[in-house]
Amino acid sequence: MPKDAAVEEFAGLVRALKARDRRSYEALGRRLSVSASTLHRYCSGATVPEEFAVVDRLALLCGADEEERRALEAAWTEADRARRRAASPAPTPVPAVSAAPESNPEPSAPEPGPGPAPDPTAPDPSAADPSAPEAPRARPRRGAPAPLLVAVAVALVVLALAAALLGHPTRTASAPAPASTAPGRTAAPLPFTWSIGSQLWEGGCGHTYLVDRAPRAVAPPPVAADSGAWAGTHGAVHGGEALVRITVQGRSPSDAVVLHALHVRVVDRAAPLPWNAYRMDNGCGGAVTPRHFAVDLDRPRPLARPVDGLDASGAEVRKIPAVSFPYKVTSSDPEELLVSARTAGCDCRWYLELEWSAGGRTGTVWITDGGKPFRTSGTRGRPAYVHDSAEGRWITDSDSGQTG
Repeated sequence: MPKDAAVEEFAGLVRALKARDRRSYEALGRRLSVSASTLHRYCSGATVPEEFAVVDRLALLCGADEEERRALEAAWTEADRARRRAASPAPTPVPAVSAAPESNPEPSAPEPGPGPAPDPTAPDPSAADPSAPEAPRARPRRGAPAPLLVAVAVALVVLALAAALLGHPTRTASAPAPASTAPGRTAAPLPFTWSIGSQLWEGGCGHTYLVDRAPRAVAPPPVAADSGAWAGTHGAVHGGEALVRITVQGRSPSDAVVLHALHVRVVDRAAPLPWNAYRMDNGCGGAVTPRHFAVDLDRPRPLARPVDGLDASGAEVRKIPAVSFPYKVTSSDPEELLVSARTAGCDCRWYLELEWSAGGRTGTVWITDGGKPFRTSGTRGRPAYVHDSAEGRWITDSDSGQTG
């Protein structure tokens, strides 16, 4: 990305934090659940994190005080604006390929037909009463009043829509959709704040998106920090796996909030999307695999299962033990929960429920993607493409038959 002055200022603050701590990029990256190369890009100004949470976590690890954290957040805000301006995509000259029609399209409202033809033998009402206004030429003389016709048409449409929804052959709902509430907000103020990152790549470089466009109409892959803008522009859906990072931080330095459990709720299941799969890498990988919660969306009742991480940055591969619930968080000791949700056989819409307690209160927070369910679709059998930077175009991936 271009070296904007705001980006340079932000990178300088991050470098100062890194220098103060004296730990290696690998050691700090493990604590932040990012790769060493990703952290190095933050320090060099090569990229700006998509969310402030990871930078705030770094500030806390490096002993920054409240004033320093506020200055860091202000610098990140300006740098993020510069990143978004630089990432604004240019108009694509080739129109997007339209999606294939559904096998069971929703019915549309019937269009009203012409009224009955006038009876030439009937007397003209205006002739019987000279003061009466001229009748409309196309006005029907028989049939039900207009309001009754409208009511009948509306009733038919409602019945048709209900029949279509109840009898759709490919979709089944297994959980109610969460209400559209702002992140971190419930009816009463929570004793903690939370934020999410929903456009994460494995190791900071590997990910697959499903896009309903031909290769010539898809822009080159972005850097990981700009993946949200790229995915939004292309209407992309996570292919095979979605990584979601949840950062939870208490509001008080002394009063701890206990996180008890994380539940997975599948709102809707459908057949995998018949779209093209675009891979954001061609074999890159990180040295650190962070501990995480694995979710198999293909199971009837998916669970968030804790999984160990691995650190291959040194001479030996070291296990990073998984930590199960409960967790305790305060304002000075936040926690990051990384969820890896995979599917091979469905187009799944899902969300998470986080159970908590603090100060005699208990509750459950819906973790959603900006008020909407997360979405992940299987990619098996879909045409797969990787980007050839030398030729500047997407080419067929020889391993396309192995995508999951």
